[in-house]
Amino acid sequence: MDCKDFKDEHKKEIMAVHDAMDVLSGKWKISIISSICYYNKRRFSDILNDVEGISNRMLSKELKDLEMNKLLERTVLHTKPISVQYQLTDYGLKLKNIINNLSEWGAEHRKVIIGK
Repeated sequence: MDCKDFKDEHKKEIMAVHDAMDVLSGKWKISIISSICYYNKRRFSDILNDVEGISNRMLSKELKDLEMNKLLERTVLHTKPISVQYQLTDYGLKLKNIINNLSEWGAEHRKVIIGK
């Protein structure tokens, strides 16, 4: 591979990371995905309890965005009162290893920085 081919591949890699970060960016999306990933199916209120600090409105917005990007699907349960359940799509499940690796790295990083 010559230098130009290497640079082109590197640019494609950077663009792919940029595209992924566009979908997963923000304070909440990865935490929401992690909540759903861990339990497989989650109700809105369960995710709200898992993701500390998120408001109802922001959770609703982020869930719609993740659904629009085909990472999760929303199912209306015919209960009284009606509840909604979310689960990752097959496409969204491809993020599971990334979430697990990110979690492991985050725990290690906390130990490095805080020493605990």
